[in-house]
Amino acid sequence: MPAQETFDFAIIGGGSAGYAAASLAAGRGLNVAVVEGGKEVGGLCILRGCMPSKTLLATSAHAAAVRDADKFGIKASFHGLDGVALQARKRFLIKDFADYRTGQLESGRFAFKRGFARFADPHTLEIRGADGTNETVRARTFLIATGSRIFTPPIPGLAEAGYLDSDAFLESEHLPDSVTVLGGGAVALEAATYYAELGSRVTLLQRSGSILKETDADVSSALTDGLRALGVRVETNVTLLSCENTALGKTIHYSQAGTPCSVTSSEVMCALGRRPCTEGLRLEALGLAMRGAHIAVSATQQTSLPHVFAAGDVCGPHEVVHIGIQQGEVAARNALRILNGETSSLESVDYRLKMLAVFSNPGVAVAGISELEAQAAGISIRSASYPFSDHGKSMVEGVGHGFVKLITESANGMILGAAVVGPSAAELIHEVVVAMHFKARAADLAAIPHYHPTLSEIWTYPAEELS
Repeated sequence: MPAQETFDFAIIGGGSAGYAAASLAAGRGLNVAVVEGGKEVGGLCILRGCMPSKTLLATSAHAAAVRDADKFGIKASFHGLDGVALQARKRFLIKDFADYRTGQLESGRFAFKRGFARFADPHTLEIRGADGTNETVRARTFLIATGSRIFTPPIPGLAEAGYLDSDAFLESEHLPDSVTVLGGGAVALEAATYYAELGSRVTLLQRSGSILKETDADVSSALTDGLRALGVRVETNVTLLSCENTALGKTIHYSQAGTPCSVTSSEVMCALGRRPCTEGLRLEALGLAMRGAHIAVSATQQTSLPHVFAAGDVCGPHEVVHIGIQQGEVAARNALRILNGETSSLESVDYRLKMLAVFSNPGVAVAGISELEAQAAGISIRSASYPFSDHGKSMVEGVGHGFVKLITESANGMILGAAVVGPSAAELIHEVVVAMHFKARAADLAAIPHYHPTLSEIWTYPAEELS
């Protein structure tokens, strides 16, 4: 007879969202269990996402600086990549991050169980351990935080020709002389940047009409211009047809505006998205409502079963780690309220300050509402932008691409959103997010002293225009 334990809160998934929820719930006195079935512990961000990709991009940025050194009067030359050393540095750093997360999960503050979980009924999990053992866990509330997995659409010949997915890309020690990147989202743009900065000939094929298609047209256009200046060939409105090995390399066949096209390169990197990890959970047995491939949740992170929550990539709608953490913490607080019978005071996730950052070259970051979203919601706005090419500190640093943009409510000037395409985009966006947190107006931002010369003072120009 399998062993059985009962918990207040059981969490499936030990990544960033799951750990955040577990830590908060345990700190509030709940009896918590976390079930993690992955071979490695740490979650996507630590193991195969944010941290390893940014480690690789730090290397390529240094390479780009060497390659461009003559622009600054420095005599230097780039002699190639030591892929073994690159991967050794990355693995050292990732092991440190992952070991720290493992220590947190194994701290004893909650029960940490290694195995694959599935629902037996709305209050029971069956856990199959890697060693073949089985146990049953009962809980009063649950959180599903199982993340996402790589999705590769069926492109004829691609598997036979061979390609890198985002996991294999992060492990590769080889620098191809040419690479075709499939996709136009964050992973694809960062991969294209990495290879281009290291000197590979890069072609990026995007199926929709613009790269980073969820952003405003001016953001996507400036990013495209910057990537092309870096040497990346960007093709949009592409229909991928097939892939084959040829005498010259791996050839992708595609059509564009009805015209047959092809591109041949040494390597193909496929970055065409991810899908929620829900297989094996037996969600159908629970009758949970779905939103496409995602688990449907309310603003309180509850599924169609009120005692079952979901957070992170498995439910969306914004699949970035800080939002997954926010969702996990909201779910934990709401689970506590349900257990205390306080169902009338559940907390909702506030996406007013949502952010997205891509560590490409040029970088891009957006926060709050976009002009597209404002138009769809019927919100009357004003916007103003200012280019880095006319900004003193940017010119000194040799940056000529991109701009910053502020979006305000027409009636009162309150800052509703912002965008950056250019240097230190992911850092610069936070000044506006802080201003938005305090519901500042453009005039408030314009009135704040900014040191000269700094990149951050560029915000004062659109702020003054909107004041």
